[in-house]
Amino acid sequence: MSSDPEFLSFKGLKQYTPEQGWGQVNAILQAHTQPEPTQHAAMPDNVPTLTETSNASAHTSSILDPLINELFEQLRVPTSDELTQTWRTIAAEVNLLTQRMALQRELQERLQKLDQDMCDLRANILLHLSEVQHVADQQLSCARLRAEVSALAQSKLSAKLKNAQ
Repeated sequence: MSSDPEFLSFKGLKQYTPEQGWGQVNAILQAHTQPEPTQHAAMPDNVPTLTETSNASAHTSSILDPLINELFEQLRVPTSDELTQTWRTIAAEVNLLTQRMALQRELQERLQKLDQDMCDLRANILLHLSEVQHVADQQLSCARLRAEVSALAQSKLSAKLKNAQ
């Protein structure tokens, strides 16, 4: 491929060589066919670098492909502050959502414990009410028995007193 100069002679085609960096393929091919007096002669001046400022010359931009110009322009322009702020907002909201989800899980666990405590309290209240009912039933039975004994004693005493007269 490198032996055929027609193949690599496209306008705007660049080639990277470790000794010289990026350069026009035509200039590199010509440098290989002619003795090179200095290294800078093979490197054309119109090759843009990433460190160049945005005020590139009109002559340089007319030689390069418009897509390459657009690519270098995108590399020079810093990222949009609006997009960065949007991502920061998204990150903050995700963090807040994570915190709220953790709080929700904690509250659900507390609610389940509270529900269990309430069920236990209901069971205890029903047990105590049952005990109270049992005691009240015993007291009622004792009161009935006393009333019956009292009524029986009254009738017997009344009968004895009537007979003794």
